[in-house]
Amino acid sequence: MTEAPDTVLARDGDRPAPLLELREIVTYYGEINILRQVSLQVNHGELVCLLGGNASGKSTTLKTCLGIVRPRTGRVVFDGEDVTGRPTNYRIARGMAIVPENRRLFAPMTVRENLEMGAYLNGGGVKEDFDRVYELFPLLHERRSQLAGTLSGGEQQMVAMGRALMSRPKLLLMDEPSMGLAPILVERNFEIIKQVHEAGVAVFVVEQNANVSLSIADRGYVLQTGRVVLEGAASDLLQNEDLRKAYLGR
Repeated sequence: MTEAPDTVLARDGDRPAPLLELREIVTYYGEINILRQVSLQVNHGELVCLLGGNASGKSTTLKTCLGIVRPRTGRVVFDGEDVTGRPTNYRIARGMAIVPENRRLFAPMTVRENLEMGAYLNGGGVKEDFDRVYELFPLLHERRSQLAGTLSGGEQQMVAMGRALMSRPKLLLMDEPSMGLAPILVERNFEIIKQVHEAGVAVFVVEQNANVSLSIADRGYVLQTGRVVLEGAASDLLQNEDLRKAYLGR
């Protein structure tokens, strides 16, 4: 059988292909080179974190995964398919979901209506979708008729995560989930991320908080000025003496 031109199969025998793979990604904003030969992958059922300071290229990497930013060279492969030239809505339909930085909820809409927006590709969600989200976030069931804009920051983060899960994603992308939250809420959020991962959803977390991210991740990457400077098992990175220097860009 002839392989479809936009399909990329596993390259090493029976080893399954990664769920998400960036291959030597180079991106520019105008004449400014942002990402420089970035390669990384997230396997099925894996929790991977991408660490780095400000201006390291973390957000651009996430936008490249989603198709918001198109690389000048390199490839984005998702679930066995080269999606480099595909738009964001196609990638979401294929199984990506995003919890954006600063939540970006529909403030004048209720909690339930925000959740429904996450499931627009499958008709606004069925009872099982809502039950799954409410099991993870019991407070959202209590607040389901409350306007999202009146919730606290931690509660809004729960809505943003629940909204993403309503699409039944294969891969959950998370952009700075600890931003703007009190330490106790950060710990709670990452416990929930861990629960989502343990339920079988692959997760790719972009974060500045190295300790909390690596404490729940399987593997991690560290970006510095657009290059991957460290990668490996999360437990190894936690013990790496160079992590602080690379993470802070010093």
